[in-house]
Amino acid sequence: MAAQAPVDEIAQLSVSDAATTKPKPGLDSATATNGNLNRDSDDSDDDAENAAPGAETGAAKKKKKRKPKKKKKNPTAQSDPPRVLISQLFPDKVYPKGEEVEYVNENRYRTTNEEKRHLDNLKNDFYNDYRHAAEAHRQTRQWAQKNIKPGWSLTDIANGIEDSVRALVGHQGLEEGDALKAGMGFPTGLSLNHCAAHYNPNAGNKMVLQQDDVLKVDIGVHVNGNIVDSAFTLAFNPRYDPLLEACKAATNEGLKQAGIDARLGEIGGYIQEVMESYEVELDGNTYQVKPIRNLNGHTILPYNIHGGKSVPIVKSNDQTKMEEGDVFAIETFGSTGNGYVHEEGEVSHYAKRMDAPKVDLRLSSAKSLLNVINKNFGTLPFCRRYLDRLGQDKYLLGLNSLVANGVVESYPPLVDKKGSYTAQFEHTILIRPTVKEVISRGDDY
Repeated sequence: MAAQAPVDEIAQLSVSDAATTKPKPGLDSATATNGNLNRDSDDSDDDAENAAPGAETGAAKKKKKRKPKKKKKNPTAQSDPPRVLISQLFPDKVYPKGEEVEYVNENRYRTTNEEKRHLDNLKNDFYNDYRHAAEAHRQTRQWAQKNIKPGWSLTDIANGIEDSVRALVGHQGLEEGDALKAGMGFPTGLSLNHCAAHYNPNAGNKMVLQQDDVLKVDIGVHVNGNIVDSAFTLAFNPRYDPLLEACKAATNEGLKQAGIDARLGEIGGYIQEVMESYEVELDGNTYQVKPIRNLNGHTILPYNIHGGKSVPIVKSNDQTKMEEGDVFAIETFGSTGNGYVHEEGEVSHYAKRMDAPKVDLRLSSAKSLLNVINKNFGTLPFCRRYLDRLGQDKYLLGLNSLVANGVVESYPPLVDKKGSYTAQFEHTILIRPTVKEVISRGDDY
């Protein structure tokens, strides 16, 4: 999810771990039928001896044992669409690591240093939650990349992605507090062409994906508030391939330069150099791919998608360093337009502010809506469709009041010059004590 400006660091929220509920062992079908425990063979023989003539058939039936039911095996492959729990595909609950990259130069020692390895081991549960979310992200986006085609409505695309994420982590988010355990880290971004970020269809949206569209797909998945933020771009006309390649290469360069003590402004310079080395030819005109200079990567904190540090995608004088323990979303945006975005269009994305003031809300609808937001999303971003699926209606007046009072932040769509095309690629990276881990890396990008 794109960041325009840094957000103050906040205290971490604590939510109980999502537990996997196992069915209680029950009586077998034979027991359930007659209400008795299985009897041994001696008792059965006594019954047969004492039975009246002609009762042999009944006795024989009593002696006949039913075959035990075969235990269902855990599935070994994902369904289409994805509906098999990630925890069932990995029954030991140890999820795949991302791409681990060793530090270089003065930080090379960290890979084998015993103290750093001990610090790494202390955070195994944290890493495992992130890997759980990352695997759900990978399997969801693989389905999306395979199935999204021109002719799909943006609403169907959003629902397909979000239904898959919720199914894979086992939290539908319909019961109070369930979405805080695991699920969507933020509303799926489905931004077309000159719109670079923060677009999600509201109810009644009729937009349909076209053959010549360039679609940014930005998906957030969280487990216990640990958010994996990763994005890719789809285009069905090969003329846009250089634009997509520019963003993918620039993002990979940002990931290469990231690490402990790396200066954020310098990373932006490396990203800019790679991005601007690409050109796109459209309708006889050649465009240098420009980084969108007012969009940044960012740190991620628990239940807070935009942490306090920003990673520019152009060179800057920012001397802020990456530090051990940071989690970053490294994202780049390329454009054939001005390389600068502004807010425009109907808002779909919202989030309760981490530093939300205590305000005496006059509207009863604002008070009740804030209660719904606190119990279902906390400070995780949400969209209007998420309120709709919770059964909320006639909430816009209350929602606008919360925005006006500074309790909730709205995130309008971010657009470049009309007629231009934009692309995005993004990964989440853990700056661990021993290595950096590109947690969302997959075979696709």
